[in-house]
Amino acid sequence: MGKRTWPRPRPSRTFAGLSLMPRIGPIELPEFPLLLAPMEDVSDPPFRALCKQHGADLMYTEFISSEGLIRKAAKGLKKLDIFEAERPIGIQLFGGSEDAMEEAARIAEAAGPDLIDINYGCPVHKVVSKGAGACLLLDVDKMVRLTEKVVKAVKLPVTVKTRLGWDDKSRNILEVAERLQDVGIQALSIHGRTRAQLYKGPADWTLIGEVKNNPRMHIPIFGNGDVDSPEKAVENRARYGVDGVMIGRASIGHPWIFDEIKHYMATGTHRPAPTVADRVEAARQHLLTSIAWKGPWEGVVEMRRHYGNYLKGLPNVKEVRLRLCTEREPANIEAILDEVKATYAEADVA
Repeated sequence: MGKRTWPRPRPSRTFAGLSLMPRIGPIELPEFPLLLAPMEDVSDPPFRALCKQHGADLMYTEFISSEGLIRKAAKGLKKLDIFEAERPIGIQLFGGSEDAMEEAARIAEAAGPDLIDINYGCPVHKVVSKGAGACLLLDVDKMVRLTEKVVKAVKLPVTVKTRLGWDDKSRNILEVAERLQDVGIQALSIHGRTRAQLYKGPADWTLIGEVKNNPRMHIPIFGNGDVDSPEKAVENRARYGVDGVMIGRASIGHPWIFDEIKHYMATGTHRPAPTVADRVEAARQHLLTSIAWKGPWEGVVEMRRHYGNYLKGLPNVKEVRLRLCTEREPANIEAILDEVKATYAEADVA
């Protein structure tokens, strides 16, 4: 796959002290990296471009079915698209077949990412029912075999994202972490919930901290779950010692969270909240890059799920969102966004 170009983001802030910088194979990250979580139907190239622009240090594609990839399904192949300005970036795979995951890893490697990530954390039924995602937490032996197959199939670093366990009676992340490290993964991201919890209830970071502070562990450990403010990122770093945090839902409609956390860590103060104009322009950029990547029809339609997040809190937002979500012409959508910016420029909705 040839090089893809994308609007250049601002360079990431660098940190002093090489010994403090976590590494994933040859990939050197900042002292406390902020990762964009892979999210289905969210973390595509247009959204990733915004998050990179606003401070994300490491990002991942939407997760890709290994079975679909080896069958050359169009949806899976499209998700392999990566752009030079996004680096470092990982392609995330999921599946329950060792052979399919091995072959899919080779296909993904050929697309030119910086790493391959395996999803052992997705809790949704359509994934779990196929023996993939969080289902592998019920069969750690198979998880280890599958992981080892992928590690041996590619030259790139392999990482894993998973959960604490299947349910409260089987929180086996300590065993999982050690065994996956033993077969060669080079970083581990842990969501602080079990599969049974889905996304309900507060994330429990206690076991994430135990994994990080296990003297047997020497790979970077990233924590995920409920990091929706600078204070939570700093608290989790101080309390649990994680090497970085992965941010998912809190970035949807608010890619500024990465810059906000970095600013708070550096100064102890908060950045001003994005203005209405900032939010409108982010929505516009998201729309235009979505059209550029997906085409005029699909780009317009798939952008509709995002407007409510960018414009959250505005007066009469439902009416505005309805107009944006029923308009088909990009120029008319931009005109509505201009109208929003002009109408609500002075609104205190931060």
